[in-house]
Amino acid sequence: MTLSPFHLAFPVHDLAAARAFWGGVMGCPEGRSSDQWVDFDFYGHQIVTHLVPGCDQRDEANNPVDGHGVPVPHFGIVLSMEEWQELADRLTEAGMQFAIEPYIRFKGQPGEQATMFFRDPSGNAIEMKAFADRSKLFAKA
Repeated sequence: MTLSPFHLAFPVHDLAAARAFWGGVMGCPEGRSSDQWVDFDFYGHQIVTHLVPGCDQRDEANNPVDGHGVPVPHFGIVLSMEEWQELADRLTEAGMQFAIEPYIRFKGQPGEQATMFFRDPSGNAIEMKAFADRSKLFAKA
């Protein structure tokens, strides 16, 4: 199956902070932009930060998964283990405040995965994950 790039647009309260986070910390190249929105290349997918003054996505809704309160809603991408570890190291070095620290979830099960949760400056929750065996992405226990 050939995967098509997804498109996700979400609110931010400050475009300069969004550029610093998504472009700087996350390393996502910037695409088109205006004074109201900025496109970023999120691992080959298009994410768009839209300026919504006063927005704060820090809703504390969560769902228990593997002993952790997973922020809901959230979005992210599945990386290779090497890319995931490089990002986890970069975020840790940058002083990222993790909602859920990088760790291996479902150890020894078909869905074993590396995961971490954090928020952008506007409070949007992000999960970055990786599978040692990506063919297990949709595996049932």
